[in-house]
Amino acid sequence: MRRRGFTLIELLVVIAIIALLVALLLPAVQQAREAARRASCKNNLKQLGLALHNYHDQFRTFPPGYISVDAATGMMTPINGGSGAGWGLLILPQIDQAALYNKFNLNLRIADPVNAPLIVTPISAFLCPSDAAPASKWTLKADGNPTQTLAELATANYVAAFGTVSLDDCENPPGTAPVTAAGQCVGNGAVYHNSRVSLRDFTDGTSSTVLIGERKTNANLDRWSTWAGMVAGGEETGQRVMGCLDHTPNHPAAHFDDFGSTHTGGAHFLLADGSVRFISENIDTALYQALGTIRGGEIVGEY
Repeated sequence: MRRRGFTLIELLVVIAIIALLVALLLPAVQQAREAARRASCKNNLKQLGLALHNYHDQFRTFPPGYISVDAATGMMTPINGGSGAGWGLLILPQIDQAALYNKFNLNLRIADPVNAPLIVTPISAFLCPSDAAPASKWTLKADGNPTQTLAELATANYVAAFGTVSLDDCENPPGTAPVTAAGQCVGNGAVYHNSRVSLRDFTDGTSSTVLIGERKTNANLDRWSTWAGMVAGGEETGQRVMGCLDHTPNHPAAHFDDFGSTHTGGAHFLLADGSVRFISENIDTALYQALGTIRGGEIVGEY
């Protein structure tokens, strides 16, 4: 009995059909993977929101953007003083990282040799899976002296809302707005230098005020963020753990203080009521900025 095989033309047709199916399926697979990463990113913010509220239940205030207090006197110090421990470090016990938190000596600066091995620890709760960060840690250089290394810091993708004023202004001398005579850098948002903001301070309503938002890494601009806190002398003082709602999400000019993500169309934000909303990059600028303040007035419109 003679066995009949495939002709060359039939084989090529089959190969072409398989290639076409793969080409059609690959984007769908990629979209499904990104949808899963995006859902995980949103869940991270929900978990951080739960941690922040647990912190508030314990201390009757949300954590400060970063601490700058003299360990000996307990008095507030200027912007570049104190330990620099950030809100992310302070909520470690609330995200099942108490063992790591207990290793810190908060009487010392976070970049002190005692704490330095700890602040490079990657923590998945602070990382958005959609953001393909080149590394789990990055090097902070001294402001004005790129050859001087100040610290190595763990990478993070979530920063707290300082408000709508630029963080660059925090480098101004005491007495220059928004820096008070005591040297405290005060934002109009939920967190700032030595802040002690509680739920009763949200006169806009907790469902209309941002606590935390996404920030993507940018290796070309060396504008990365961290969970650890602020290192004195670093470029853009304090911006590594905080951000301002100035430009809308993913705005081309949002390189320094602002929020943004690798998601298409906008970024995730945690509101003070614990909910997570995806805010469009096309949101009205005035409405977006109103979301960044705790006393900015009534929110009108959809976001």
